[in-house]
Amino acid sequence: MTSVEHQVVFSVSDEKYCVAKLPPNTPLPCLEQGSSFFSVTRTEEELSLVCAESLAPAGAEIERNWRSIKVQGPFQFSLKGVLLSLLSPLSEANVAVFAVSTYDTDYLFVKQRDLACAIQALEEAGHRLTA
Repeated sequence: MTSVEHQVVFSVSDEKYCVAKLPPNTPLPCLEQGSSFFSVTRTEEELSLVCAESLAPAGAEIERNWRSIKVQGPFQFSLKGVLLSLLSPLSEANVAVFAVSTYDTDYLFVKQRDLACAIQALEEAGHRLTA
């Protein structure tokens, strides 16, 4: 297994996202196909959604004003330390993060008010923002 020893490239979405919580037995909401990102997770305790603010489901507990930092993957499953190399500088910069992983990559959601600080912390840690 290998570990992250190089610069991680990331991008930032212009879209604002929300994290929504619904009861666990809620039917899956229909999310528009035009959204650039959404994630649905069901556990015994909740149905959790990350989606564009414009798609926030009615009746949900909603946390708004998140921005997406996409890690440019894909990464092999054997690669260790990708998230740690990003989360450590963000933690040191006092930036709260909501992370979502996919098969190919990771998405870090930070509050809009913390976005500039997050980008600066990642760049100072040796990572590179791309357009």
